[in-house]
Amino acid sequence: MANCDEGYLCEVCGDDVGAITDSDLYLRYVIGLLDPEVLHTTRERHLRCNPALAQYVVDERFAAVVCEGAFDKRTLDPAFVREREALVTRGWCRLRELAKAQELPITEYPLPEVVERMRREAGR
Repeated sequence: MANCDEGYLCEVCGDDVGAITDSDLYLRYVIGLLDPEVLHTTRERHLRCNPALAQYVVDERFAAVVCEGAFDKRTLDPAFVREREALVTRGWCRLRELAKAQELPITEYPLPEVVERMRREAGR
C-alpha cells in the first residue's frame, strides 16, 4: 500500500503520476470508460504506460505513441480508429482544461455526454 505522501504511483513503471494530463485513470474516467464508483479503487498508470489507449491521442502537444501488436490502431477498422481518436483526443484536451480548473467537483470532470449519460443512468 502506498503512503499518502507518495501520490499516485503508476502500476506499470512505479513512478509518480504527477499531472492529471499524464493520467490514464482520469482519461478513462473523463471519456466514460471507467465507472465513477471504481475510480478510487482502480490503479493508476501514466497514459504513456498504456499505449493501447495513448495511441489515440492525436494532438500536436502530445508526442505520438505507437502500440505494437494486436491493439495497434494501424491494423484496426479505420472508422473505429477515427471515432476513438476523436473521443480520446477530446478527453485528453479535457484533462488539460481540468489541470487549470479551480474547485471543480469530480462529477463534472467527464465530457458533457458522459456526464449526461451518468445522470440518466443514476435516474433509473
